Amino acid sequence: MSTGHPADAAQDWKHWHEQRTETVSAPYGPLSLTGTHWLADHPEGHLPDIPGHWAETPDALVLTAGPDDGLTVDGAPLTGEARLGADGGPVADARVAAGGRRLVVIRREGLWAVRDFDPDAAARRAFRGIDATAYDERWAVPGRFVPYDEDRTVTVGNADGKERGLGLGGELSFRIGGVEHALKVSVEADGSLWAVFADATSGVSSYRFRFLRPAAPDADGRTTVDFNRALLPPCAFADHFICPFPPPGNTLPVDIAAGERNLRGA
Repeated sequence: MSTGHPADAAQDWKHWHEQRTETVSAPYGPLSLTGTHWLADHPEGHLPDIPGHWAETPDALVLTAGPDDGLTVDGAPLTGEARLGADGGPVADARVAAGGRRLVVIRREGLWAVRDFDPDAAARRAFRGIDATAYDERWAVPGRFVPYDEDRTVTVGNADGKERGLGLGGELSFRIGGVEHALKVSVEADGSLWAVFADATSGVSSYRFRFLRPAAPDADGRTTVDFNRALLPPCAFADHFICPFPPPGNTLPVDIAAGERNLRGA
């Protein structure tokens, strides 16, 4: 952790950026996602380029496969049926595999889907790094979180063209260049915050929107808003993620020339 000295903060950021690059380019990182297949779109039970028969029930997916399908569940070849819930852990630990691929079961708003992660994905092979602006202490500013009286849900567009609910827990206020701004944020299970935001650089010199994950506020609602650690959303790495767009009010009218900006070469 940084001691608060600018040089220490810059070194921390450098380590963060290097670790982030390693994470997204890992064999089962976001660059390896080659498809998200919704069972509702395939009622016959056959998913594109994925072996086996997949059927949804209210509380599970039922996968049926034979020896020729080459599927394993929990490391053992599957012959017959397996009932599957949503995978909650790392992609590498997904219950279903097809050779080196990992088939991850997800559930969103009552709908089942299977994600196909392939370490040999073209996007992963083509990856050249993340364009990110070097650390600048001016972009790490004090913030104050004020929770809503009760959680709210707003409907926002998603990267796959559908609209879904986005849960919000409060507002995070801060100042940039002497001007007060605020972002509507979600509160994660560990108390940390998550914002989906855009700014005047979005779609110009940065990706069309980004994520920000400030640390959990203290008892007085204080936290640091560090745009040096603005993140590209998963859908910047693969088209098959369903990232939410910024909610109303989360497009900042200033240039946030900090953090991750785009995939290198994009």
